[in-house]
Amino acid sequence: MKHTIPAHLILSDGTRFSGRSFGAQHGTSGEVVFATGMVGYPEAFTDPSFQGQIVCMTYPMLGNYGVAASTFESEHGPHIQALIVQEYSEHYSHATAKESLGAWLTRHGIPAIEGVDTRALTHKLREHGVMLGQVVIDAERPLSYIEDPNARNLVAEVSVAEPRIYNPKSKKTVIAIDTGMKQSILTELVERGVRVKRVPWNYNYLNEEWDGIFLTNGPGDPKMCVETIRYLKEAMKRKKPIFGICLGSQIMGLASGAKTYKLRYGHRSQNQPCVDVKTGKCYLTTQNHGFAVDKKTLKKEWNVWFENANDGSVEGIHHKHLPFMSVQFHPESTPGPEDTRFLFDHFIDLVKRS
Repeated sequence: MKHTIPAHLILSDGTRFSGRSFGAQHGTSGEVVFATGMVGYPEAFTDPSFQGQIVCMTYPMLGNYGVAASTFESEHGPHIQALIVQEYSEHYSHATAKESLGAWLTRHGIPAIEGVDTRALTHKLREHGVMLGQVVIDAERPLSYIEDPNARNLVAEVSVAEPRIYNPKSKKTVIAIDTGMKQSILTELVERGVRVKRVPWNYNYLNEEWDGIFLTNGPGDPKMCVETIRYLKEAMKRKKPIFGICLGSQIMGLASGAKTYKLRYGHRSQNQPCVDVKTGKCYLTTQNHGFAVDKKTLKKEWNVWFENANDGSVEGIHHKHLPFMSVQFHPESTPGPEDTRFLFDHFIDLVKRS
């Protein structure tokens, strides 16, 4: 099928990138970011951390293996605001594929554009930093004002509404604070045999019995999670194990008294090198975030645990004496390398000994 409907990405400074529509036939707006992953697009696009973002894929061709059955049947659809690619393959081939990427995006109301010079777009974002933008399909009139999605509480849009229990008969309980939790993270916790109580981002768990706290990934500015931060400060007084991933690392930083800041163009890829500052060992990691903890503002009781080998940004922190730790990357991978999955084992071991 040849796509002929014209579509445009217009950045906030007026720069226009033109191509052809292969997704939902309506416009949208959001924060324009780039992601450098070569594979795993269904897993990446269903990550709630992409809420509110128009994603430019740097890999030149997408869609050749369609969308797998597991993604097709999942309760979690794509969270991206729109997709920008250089070349889209309508014809897909994979044993588990159920539909094309374009059909999947269309079914979920996600616009998509092919035929864009994604190299030029990525170069602009690297030089300028992430920008607001809008997708305009065919003869639609462009918006005169583009809302910054980071000004909204994006976490409230993707968190579960009510608590959910997994492994109810297990003796040890982990409170998983859902600020945009990936299904693969939940799977890692459940497979390790603990009782998981998955709760909304603003849920008050302080009057309950639990053996550990898990802070999940999620979208947007961590400072928007006011209730999450407030409850975590109180939970730290119990001195029980706490582990955070991605947005959870930023929330832990804020709860500890540190500050966070917005990265120039974020880390969205499956090959980010992170160094354990204690051992000097470097791990390849999957990442999807636009904010980071400011190392200069860490309190004296806290140390940097991991650093990004490319830009030196904080990729993990830990308390010097208490079982509090976090990483900015995704140890559950999906997609990406599995080098750091042992961190889940470390956390659960702490929980079982608590």
